[in-house]
Amino acid sequence: MENSASALARAWAEGFAYLETDVRATADGVVVVQHDATLGRTTDSAGVVATLPWAAVRRARIGGREPVSRLEEVLEALPAARFNIDVKSDQAVGPVLRVVERMSAWSRVCLASFEERRLRVLRRVGGPRLMTSLGRGSARLLWASSRLGRWGDGLPVAGRLAQVPLHRGSLRVVDERLVGAVRRRGLEVHVWTVDDPARMRELLDLGVDGLVTDRPDLLRAELVARGAWPSAR
Repeated sequence: MENSASALARAWAEGFAYLETDVRATADGVVVVQHDATLGRTTDSAGVVATLPWAAVRRARIGGREPVSRLEEVLEALPAARFNIDVKSDQAVGPVLRVVERMSAWSRVCLASFEERRLRVLRRVGGPRLMTSLGRGSARLLWASSRLGRWGDGLPVAGRLAQVPLHRGSLRVVDERLVGAVRRRGLEVHVWTVDDPARMRELLDLGVDGLVTDRPDLLRAELVARGAWPSAR
């Protein structure tokens, strides 16, 4: 079930070391694991998360069965897991940073957003302890700099983790030059969303650090074949 505590726990138990999830904040500032702005698609309840108190959101059941989780609960339940957390709203910025602080989770959390402005606020408030993804502007600059080889390495980008698609329209984004530029900067590159086994093999051969996928079974099979899959926990 999407963004459920049981799904995250199962992925960790099967050997996935990096888990991806989304967060929003309730009207009273509780950070919940939730992708959509509203509850209707994934739960048996309705309403806009940002306008509801936690007391109302906690009654919702994902797929009619499992409660919506607080981020704090998930971090506590999986203390050794690393998380890529997509911060879905400006309202969640302060609350999510406070959760990371309370849980002393700076070293195992990367905060991401498609909104460049939101990332800037996260970095400013979170400070140097916080790991963030590159925003769209920095990702574009990183790609452009990779076309210049080492001449482009001085172009500044903000963030420590490049999370990029394989293609942007007809443009190939991830190739040897991009991976080389990422390596020279001491960053990591994760590619989304990769569900085709042939593409998985191609990107792993290129040396990317991570793949975001809706088919973890196929990724696991590929990593097992390479002898790169950890034992189940």
